[in-house]
Amino acid sequence: MIDNSIVRQIVDEYIAAKEGFFVVGVSVSRDNSIVVEIDNQDAMSIEECELLTRHIESKLDRDEEDYELEVGSPGLTSPFKVKEQYYKYEGSEVEVLGKNEKKYRGILCDVTDEGFAVEETKMEKPEGAKRKVEVVVKTPFTYDNIKYTKYTIKFK
Repeated sequence: MIDNSIVRQIVDEYIAAKEGFFVVGVSVSRDNSIVVEIDNQDAMSIEECELLTRHIESKLDRDEEDYELEVGSPGLTSPFKVKEQYYKYEGSEVEVLGKNEKKYRGILCDVTDEGFAVEETKMEKPEGAKRKVEVVVKTPFTYDNIKYTKYTIKFK
């Protein structure tokens, strides 16, 4: 079986020379099915995935051990797996499911290595007022206090 750490090292070696790239995940199953997910602070291209595929194939010997290789970027609506994705989507609308089972939908902001915040616009009626007014509420999160965060797509 091909070792996960060897594949990760090959991927890290490749993206070290690429500005803005980061690894989202590397997995190797028992039957040597390798799945590599990479992303970029800007946009991922198919050509870039193809170049990484060739790089990995040049470092692994199919005669020694047969494998299946899939290289791609995470789906747009897939839950975030690494902190770099939070930095990438800062300023975008996201959905967060907290460990308290409550969903939050708003703009991802204040991203740090410890956590982030979601800024939601709500209609609330202030005490003594006759009508509801728009109120911006910022909810802070730590990474270990959520179940998932996903980018949301809005159609106008």
